[in-house]
This record gives sequence, C-alpha cells and structure tokens, in this order.
Amino acid sequence: MIRIENLSKDYGDVKAVQSISFSLNDGEIVGFLGANGAGKSTTLKMITGYLTPTSGNVYVENQNIVDHCIDIQKQIGYLPELNPLYTEMKVHEYLKFHAEIRNIEGSDFNEALKRVVRECGLQGVVHRTVGNCSKGYKQRIGLAAAMIHDPKILILDEPVTGLDPNQIVEIRSLIKKLGKQKLVLMSSHILQEIQATVDRIIIIDQGKIVADGTSEELIADSKGITKLTLEIITGDENDIKNMEATIPSIKVLNIDKQKNSIFINIEYQNTSDPRKDIFAYAIEKEWIITEMSFSKRNLEDLFRNLTLQKGETANA
Repeated sequence: MIRIENLSKDYGDVKAVQSISFSLNDGEIVGFLGANGAGKSTTLKMITGYLTPTSGNVYVENQNIVDHCIDIQKQIGYLPELNPLYTEMKVHEYLKFHAEIRNIEGSDFNEALKRVVRECGLQGVVHRTVGNCSKGYKQRIGLAAAMIHDPKILILDEPVTGLDPNQIVEIRSLIKKLGKQKLVLMSSHILQEIQATVDRIIIIDQGKIVADGTSEELIADSKGITKLTLEIITGDENDIKNMEATIPSIKVLNIDKQKNSIFINIEYQNTSDPRKDIFAYAIEKEWIITEMSFSKRNLEDLFRNLTLQKGETANA
C-alpha cells in the first residue's frame, strides 16, 4: 500500500534522511527503530505529508505525496510523538472536533464515535474532561482521534512513551488488534515493546536504512552469537585454554577465578550448539560443573551494533 522511493530530507547542511526506500503492505504492523536524531520522526512526517521531501517521493496506492497530499492524508491516521490534545474539552467534544475537520457530521459522526470508543476502550471516559484522564487514556484518545475517519493506514510516533507497564500492555494489545484491519507503522525507543508488537522491523541510522526484516531474520542475518558461562569448582587453566583447540566452534573469551569457583565465558555462532562437546570435555578433564548458562544475542545487541556512533565500539 505504501512505497517509499529514494526519500530524502535536508535541513540546510544537515541530511536528516538520505535516499531511503522501502515498501509497506496491507495488514502489516511495522516497527520503525532508530536512535535519537536518526531520522524516524522526519520520515514519518514526510509519509503523512506534514513535511515536504527534499527529493524522492511517497506513494500510497500509486498516488504520490507531492501531487496528491490531501487525498493521501484522507487515508492516514497520524498520532505524533507529542499527543496534541485540548485538555479543557470533553473527550466526545474533542473527537467531534476532529470529525468535523474531516466533514464527518450527524449520524455519520455518531457511528464513527461509537466505533472508536469501542475499539479504543473509551467507554468509561467519553464524557470526562480530557485533562482529567490518565496518560494511558490520553494516548487512547489521541489514537481515537487518528482513527475517527476509519483510515486504512495508522502512523504512530512513540505511542507508548511515558506509559507505565500496565498501560503499555493495554496499548500493545490495541495496536495488535488494529493491525488485523489496517497497515500500522509505529516508532518506539522501547525495543522489547517493538519486538512484542510488530511483524517486521525497519532500523534507520543517521538517515539511512540499515536493516529490514523480522526480528528473527535480522538476528540471524547479523550472524548472532550465543554467550555461554560455565562455572566449575575444579579445573586446570591449561585445560581450559586448550578447549578451543579441542572444540574449534567455540571461543574462550575470559577465565574469571572467584574464591572456590572458576567462571569460563565462551561464545559461539548460533548456527552451532557445542554444549554436548563442552560437557564431554569437562567430564574427560574431571571438572565439577556447578552451572552452565547461556544467552543469545538479541534485538538490543543488534540495534546497538547497527546504530553505534562513530568512535564507539560494540560490547563483545
């Protein structure tokens, strides 16, 4: 439904977005990730027609945003990062205000109001003043305003920022439900939330797309590494160092002696699983193993590796 072609945005000498291209399909929930200043919000504002691209274009159903901005905006619901609420209005008044802007009035508004109140769970606050609602409900109100015209596309910029864990779960559930009916593109700094909500992840860094796929695909493509910690209470240091020669698929990162225990930190590619070989080696060397624990490289590791600024180095 949406096609981005060589999209760029310059602010003077600053190249905020640099010739990015990707497509979004119906029924997808897509997460748009990037560090502060990476170009996320600028890209979302160009997709919604709020900003004019320096070059390139956005196509929605083969209409481009430069020549058909109003027609495209009719198909998009947009919740910006700073939710623009009029706090002195009643919730139903605020939603009516948004509906009237889009020429939704009379019985059409009544039906639209019932729909968004039901879908966004606003039954208990529809007659309350917006300013007296909790942050979670305010996010729901902003989302309801973005949905009042029943758009095919939802663009959500940091929709869970500032919410407590219970509110985040509520908004996540709502977004996943909406994703069955609409194309949803959302940005977030909360990586665990993106991973739990979206079908696909696009990562932008310094104005360029650096990754695009499911979290599983991205981690696999990044040649994910598993880290394993082995705790033993007997063992010769030379035998530990010789493990690499016996089991070539592993790399011994370091050996940490603490009181009566020795901690051996090992890493290996996710494409292999040498734990049986490690266990057999430990038995041969008569080590007493008290713990073997491992952790795979996750989305946070991938994000850091792709978005580190120049001069920084990734953790091993």
